[in-house]
Amino acid sequence: MCSEWNSVPLDSLGVLCVRGADVVSFLQGQVSNDVALLGPERSLLAGYHNPQGRVIALLHLVQATAHEVLAILPRELAAPTASRLAKFILRAKVSVADVSASWQVTGVVAPESPAGPPPPFAGLPQALNATARSGDSIALRIGAQPPRWLLIAPLAAASAAQPAGAPPHCEPAPPQAWQRLSVAAGEPEVFAATSEEFVAQMLNLDVLGAIAFDKGCYTGQEVIARAHYRGRVKRRLQRFVSHTPLRLQPGDTGALNDGRAFKVVNAVALADGRCEFLAVAPCAGEDCAAGRPQPQAERARVIDAQQLALPYCLPP
Repeated sequence: MCSEWNSVPLDSLGVLCVRGADVVSFLQGQVSNDVALLGPERSLLAGYHNPQGRVIALLHLVQATAHEVLAILPRELAAPTASRLAKFILRAKVSVADVSASWQVTGVVAPESPAGPPPPFAGLPQALNATARSGDSIALRIGAQPPRWLLIAPLAAASAAQPAGAPPHCEPAPPQAWQRLSVAAGEPEVFAATSEEFVAQMLNLDVLGAIAFDKGCYTGQEVIARAHYRGRVKRRLQRFVSHTPLRLQPGDTGALNDGRAFKVVNAVALADGRCEFLAVAPCAGEDCAAGRPQPQAERARVIDAQQLALPYCLPP
């Protein structure tokens, strides 16, 4: 996927619609990022948490209109997240709905080193988290190398020949290709199997700009702020690759060779049968001595895996 433009159907992603005059103030009290920064040309990554600061869902927020925000998240979490948010509406002039059936989500991947003049999709936003519109379709830039975008468009605008909103001349690619790039980029995700498992910083949301520590209160804020101001986070999302053929899924647990216990966040099979995966585990040197399993890992499945670098730096 590095020599040509590709489009990837992402049917596993769904869309929530939060609409109403109080949409900004309502979401401001529910998610970890500063929704006041959301605009027609800027998207936000935000966590939706329970009172213990654990992530219920990760949301890519996009402003559709002045009083309408769309949130992209795994489709399996769309309905329960909408139902949970709706319980907090109270007197707010806002509505929350799972509109996944009305929208199509497509991934677009550019070549890592495009040659020659720009292809005919110069309208795609270039800055990370920037958004751009083409009719009813919205594109948001989420990946750096290679450049990647999420495109969301009303399903009515889709055609069998071309995903709605996708640039022309894109070659189709399977969802696994997008997943490989997402894992390599260290992008956290929360699925039904891992919802409410991880505190925000365990998924590196602070490093990825998904938490605004200077905004007002929101659900889970006290726990997240305490972890930020009072102590180092000892367990974080990290990237690994197995040395032998292996299949892992989100929520799977095990132990690394050095005894660190881990829980899988996302995983993808490589062509040779090995598995590249993102997992929350103690940072190297924390909570274990190299080569000596800890009590909680003694009965866990030991995985022969190598730690890989993330494309961003974790706090010391």
